[in-house]
Amino acid sequence: MATSKPSAFGQDTLDAVTHERSLGMPGTFALWLGANVVVTTILTGMFLAPDLSFLHAMTLVFLGSAIGIIPLVLIGVMGQQTGMTTMVLARGTFGRLGATFPAWVNLLALIAWSWIQALLAGMSLDYAVQSLTGYSNVALFTVICEGLVVLIALRGHLGIETAEKIAAVLMLALSGVVVFALASNYDLPSIVEMEARGGLGAGVAFDIVIATAFSWIPLAADYNRHCKSLRAAVVGTWSGYVTATLIATGLGASVSALSIAIGFPQTYDPTQLLSSFGFGLPAALVIFFSVLTTNVMCVYSATLSYMSTAPRTPFWKPALVIGVVSVIGSLIPGILDQFQTFLLIIGSVFIPAFSLMIVDYFLLGRERYSAAHLMGQGSTLPAVNPVAFVSYGVGAALAYYWNWVSPLDFGASLPVFVITGALYYSASHVRRHVGRAAA
Repeated sequence: MATSKPSAFGQDTLDAVTHERSLGMPGTFALWLGANVVVTTILTGMFLAPDLSFLHAMTLVFLGSAIGIIPLVLIGVMGQQTGMTTMVLARGTFGRLGATFPAWVNLLALIAWSWIQALLAGMSLDYAVQSLTGYSNVALFTVICEGLVVLIALRGHLGIETAEKIAAVLMLALSGVVVFALASNYDLPSIVEMEARGGLGAGVAFDIVIATAFSWIPLAADYNRHCKSLRAAVVGTWSGYVTATLIATGLGASVSALSIAIGFPQTYDPTQLLSSFGFGLPAALVIFFSVLTTNVMCVYSATLSYMSTAPRTPFWKPALVIGVVSVIGSLIPGILDQFQTFLLIIGSVFIPAFSLMIVDYFLLGRERYSAAHLMGQGSTLPAVNPVAFVSYGVGAALAYYWNWVSPLDFGASLPVFVITGALYYSASHVRRHVGRAAA
């Protein structure tokens, strides 16, 4: 990075040697808790209840998040052990040039995430300001929120880690206030006794929870490369994510079920239920802080994805451009209407890719995942790994077929993940055997 730039700008690079090991167990826990106590996870809980009973929904949430987070933990371990970002690691699987494909897909997906998150943050801040002053301007507050996101992201991973720790404490406290308000003003235990209304199968619900966890995988190594120990990368990530998912989906399912129980039209906005009791502001602040922390992570990882395709680019330049693009995109009308479909698309795109990376690193060729191989000028990696792309194509086709053409009762995410990895493992061994025989 040019030395003329202010030190307030992040000095983040793709370097696997000089990056800081700044995350211990508490920091890693706070990072992933802050990432997933977010309104989109709250919305996931609202999708589940009252179509499923509350206890059934929360059981699926726990199992889905506990299992679905394992691939994210494994990619995070790859980052912690090698010191490299997710999309640099992708070079070991897809090849030096082939890795630009997942990098650009990830960049575009994270920008789309940022659009959704920026609008949700703007809506929450608008509610908070309106409740205090009477002034309302969603577009203005969306721009302000995304501007704050860009400022934090420009500080680099150290700024994000600090923001996540503060936000995690605030969100836990505010979530406690919201739950207290619900329990004080409504018959909260009654939601446990509500019967399921049907309409959403347990398999589909489980798959949505899995897909939500899988949607975080592209960010795993970007942050866990900074973990001080393997234990922090594994235990801190798993416990932080699962705790956050239970809190957020539990809050969402409670609000959705209560709105039905008391005769409200089913609402996806907790502020509507709580505003008449004076607790709409805490609910809005929970959503604001949660979206802010998640959006910062999206902008940061999108920046690293771009840098993996153009390694000499100073960090602050793509971070600033991506932030501006996120501001503009967040103002697109009707962007929230396709949220659930977007989750399934993300799963279809990324589940096969990261299945390949996990199999390649842990079962086939860890020796390729060194800085010399992935980032060195004299790298012996192939430009493209055809076996990886053929396996990925099969996995993506299965994900599309089982999600939209002939949906499986138990969801597509896990079958696609396992089948794609098994196919790649088998094909790689056949390729090696043929190569040895030819030699």
